[in-house]
Amino acid sequence: MRYKDIEKWYTYAEKFVGVQGKKEGLAQLPDGEFLPPFDLNGVEDHFKQSVEAKWNVRRVTPGRTANLTKYDPELHHGTRGKCQARNRCWRGCPFGAYFSSLSATIPVANDTGKLTLMADSIVHSVIYDDATRRATGVRVIDANTMETREYFAKIVFLNASTIGSTAILMNSKSERFPNGLGNDSGELGHNIMDHHYGMGGSGVYTGKKDKYYSGRKPNGGFYIPRFRNLGNKTTERTDYIRGFGYQGGAKRNFNLNASLGPGFKDAITRPGDDWWVGATCFGELLPYHENRFYFHESKTDKYGIPLLVFDASLKENERKLRLDGVDCLEEMLLAAGCENVTVHNEPTAPGAAIHEMGTARMGRDPKTSVLNQWNQVHTVPNVFVIDGSFMTRAGTQNPSITYTAFTVRAVDYPAKEMMRAGTI
Repeated sequence: MRYKDIEKWYTYAEKFVGVQGKKEGLAQLPDGEFLPPFDLNGVEDHFKQSVEAKWNVRRVTPGRTANLTKYDPELHHGTRGKCQARNRCWRGCPFGAYFSSLSATIPVANDTGKLTLMADSIVHSVIYDDATRRATGVRVIDANTMETREYFAKIVFLNASTIGSTAILMNSKSERFPNGLGNDSGELGHNIMDHHYGMGGSGVYTGKKDKYYSGRKPNGGFYIPRFRNLGNKTTERTDYIRGFGYQGGAKRNFNLNASLGPGFKDAITRPGDDWWVGATCFGELLPYHENRFYFHESKTDKYGIPLLVFDASLKENERKLRLDGVDCLEEMLLAAGCENVTVHNEPTAPGAAIHEMGTARMGRDPKTSVLNQWNQVHTVPNVFVIDGSFMTRAGTQNPSITYTAFTVRAVDYPAKEMMRAGTI
């Protein structure tokens, strides 16, 4: 799989999702179908100019996010509207500007008249027919009544998250698949990846005291894409492979030293003297086979589904990468004229960044992978896994738009095949 194979599906997804950002012409951070970006504030722009003046391989760009800076009803269907920059992303966005299933995909699917939502349904396993060598549906447990029900379909798509989908496959045992549906390779549950972070830093910038900003832009601030190991001598490292990126920003400090009383409200609404500038570094975790999860031998949850046991950690490559990531951030903050610069490096366990991927990897060879290039289980062709389970590398960027692009591609494939066969 190469970028050219998925590029048009990124475009398809980005137009519907609505992604604000700036085109930079970087191979390691491909441009897309972007809405107008949330601009950098004055100090973020100063940081950008300082970094790019000193290192021509380092780029500081406004963070790319799924917020509608411009609403187009022809593209952005559902219950959506323009971002109001009011810091309500964390509440699910009452304006529908932040892309989500509640504001976009579910309303659009519901408008077709063909959507049925089954709430409180805990998927237990995929039902497999040994005679036809196909899945026939899914078995679920009602979360309230504990009743077991079965639903049948021509095609089954699993999209229960990297851990959830693979756990369902592992629990889908039959005479043909005693170790889990499609698990001839033994790769189910293995190769867990995540972005490791807990490394970052910040400093104080004492200039631009006459500048401020309006609104609360939802992208936080800037993004610094990977600039290590890009295939040329300037960026190559000999002590580790792959790389890292940064998510950061700058904001004006506030007067928080006022005592409670009549002057407190006035004090905390007046900007402080200085600016805070900081960033978090997200590093790539390699797909180690030994990083895995498996079923507990005897313990189950209240639904009778085996509990999961995780055995995954960072390795030597990640530890060396982290040291460089922190050092690079410190030198960039200093280059921007920041004072009182502090950095930290506190390794996080896989899962902490909530960017889990792997566990049902894609590949050409059924002996070493679970899914083919269409996100289709090699040995059960009417089962598709369309979340982060299929990933074979973590990269450094947030992965959701990649999952989305592969999902629409995976859905398009069987739809066209069924139309060609006259079964749809």
